Parts: sequence; C-alpha cells; structure tokens
Amino acid sequence: MSDLQDFINLRRTLHRYPELSKQEYETSKRISEFMKQFEPDEEIPVAGTGKMFVFEGSEAAETIVFRCELDALPIQERSPNLAYRSSIDGVAHLCGHDGHMAIIAYLGKLISENRPKKGKAVLLFQPAEETDLGAKDVVQSPEFHALSPDYMFALHNIPGQAKNKVLVKEGTFAAASCGMTINLQGRTSHAAEPEKGNPPYPAAHKIIEEIQELTRSKTGFSNHVISTLIYIRMGEISFGVSPSDLEMGITLRAYENNDLELLCSKAENILRRHANEYELAYSHNYTEIYPATINAKECVELIEESARSLDYQLEEMSDPNNWSEDFAYFTATNKGAQFGFGSGLETPNLHDPEYDFPDDIIEPAAKVFYDIYTKRLI
Repeated sequence: MSDLQDFINLRRTLHRYPELSKQEYETSKRISEFMKQFEPDEEIPVAGTGKMFVFEGSEAAETIVFRCELDALPIQERSPNLAYRSSIDGVAHLCGHDGHMAIIAYLGKLISENRPKKGKAVLLFQPAEETDLGAKDVVQSPEFHALSPDYMFALHNIPGQAKNKVLVKEGTFAAASCGMTINLQGRTSHAAEPEKGNPPYPAAHKIIEEIQELTRSKTGFSNHVISTLIYIRMGEISFGVSPSDLEMGITLRAYENNDLELLCSKAENILRRHANEYELAYSHNYTEIYPATINAKECVELIEESARSLDYQLEEMSDPNNWSEDFAYFTATNKGAQFGFGSGLETPNLHDPEYDFPDDIIEPAAKVFYDIYTKRLI
C-alpha cells in the first residue's frame, strides 16, 4: 500500500505531464493505474476521460461523491528550478488540479483501509473543468444518473490563506460567469483616407467603457458584478488599410445568477445602442457559461463538523469567490458543497506562472473528506 511519498510522487508526475481540457488521456490512465491498488468495487469511465471509482458497502444507504479535476491550463510555467516542472510547452498545472487529484487518491487509500459498511463512496476524477464545462458533461451522462448521488463534495486550494485552513460559505461559494464574444463590422478604406471608411474601434471603445462603468457602479444589481476585457482582434497587418471588422471578448461575472442574466441583458443593450449609433453590423454569443456554485446548508455543516473534529482553523467567508467553478452544475442538481483549503500565505496566486501546489496539504485535505465519509458511511 502506498505511503505519503507515493502520493507526492503522483502529484509531481501529474504536474510534469499536464494535459488540457478534454485531452487528459494519459492523466486518466495514470490515475486508473494508481487507483488499482485500493481495489475499488467498480471503475466507471465517464464523460470521455473522466473516471469514477466506487467503494460500496453491504447495506443500501447514501451515495456520496468526492470530486477532483483532471485538466491543466494553457499557460507557460515559469519555474526553471522546479525538478518536476511541466514538460509540455505552454501547458501547466497552475491551478492545483494535480494536487486535488493527489488528495482524492489519498482519500481512496484511507477508504480502502476502512471500507464502507453501507452506501457508496464515489471518487470522481472529472475532466475539463477549466474551459469545457466537464461537470456539465458528467451531470448529463447516464453513468452519473445511474449513481444518483445524495451528496457531493469538492475543495479548491486557496493561496494567500494559511495552510490547512478550511473556508466555508453557505449559498453562493463561487461566482456565476460567462464569456461574451462581440463582433462588429464596418467598412474598410485606404489608411490615408480613414474618414471614407467606417472603422469599428470608436464604437468598441464606448462599449467597453460603458460595460465596465456598469459593473463599477453596480446600479440596479442586488450583489457584486464584474466585467473583464479579455481580448480584442481588429484588422490585418496591412498598413495601407483602415480596418472594418472587430472581435472582442468580455468576461461577465456576478455572485447571483439573476444578476448575471441582468448584466448580460444590459451589456447587449449597450452593444446594440453603440453599434447602431456608428452604423455597424453586430452580433454576439456566449460561451463558458458557469452558474453560481450554490452550497447546501447541510453539506456546509458536515464540512464544518469535520474541520472542528480535525482541529483545523475554520473560517466562514463573508463573500463568495470571484472566480467560477463548473462544480456549479453538480450543486444545481444535487445537494453538495465546495470549500476552500488554505495552501499557504506565500503561495503564488492561482493561474500564476510560478504557482506550484504545496505537497504538505495533500494528507490534511484528504482527511476532511475522510471524516465526512466516516460520519456518513461507517
């Protein structure tokens, strides 16, 4: 049976060989091979590269799912002195999913040493959390429907918080968000005569400013809202041509689902008004739509009980996280909760090119899940 160093080695191997959303083929194989030693009663493929490992008791009772994520980010790592740094150019585990997988694998070890007397414990290694809504694919799968979970739990490591601190919040834990892509089309002209064309940038500038002012002022919203300009693409590398086409992406976020709907509606009105003002053709669409992650009260209470049992520092968050999580698709259909787990005051921020998951929180974090497991299924 593996000791802690084996889980650290697993985490570092996963870090060295990261894979992007829906491409986690080797990651999935590594997890399957590693988990065999714990002799789960069933291994169920789900949503492409995902895996569910089932530990089943002899009596019918609750089914509890503990979830982690398989995928890495399309960011270049900048940790030249890290022995296990990413071997894939432009791809890296800079959000800690390598560590989350090691935590759930360690939970598998603990469960295998004290197998459930009743119900089912399911360890879900979910694909495509970062960009492709893998949780939605899992929720919609027949394999997940067949399990019919009663409770679902997940964590996310939180840099800037003391190691092993548990951060909880009833209701919204992570913001709702979506990516709004805007296209504007005007008319080209010679660059020497821009007044004879209809370039889209003046309208785009007003649209960006007005949407950002909308979220700065928060007028008409019930809670916090955010807009972030992600990119602008306009014209060609041709110094004799004033451009006609522009595409830009803006991420819209809100703590409440209703506020996100309202924010989208207001942004669409701003787009329509300025496109018409400048006589531009326009269109928009939405991608990466994340509802707010809504934590169930009874699930949060179970997490709090476990943190107290383990004598971990416990903090009730005053506000949700500004980032979004596709775990929201689970909490929209099942009772569940996600919590934060401190990963160190000096740890670089999530998605920072120098971020590296701290190995010394693997075992403590797994014990929170394990304590919930023993309270419900032993």
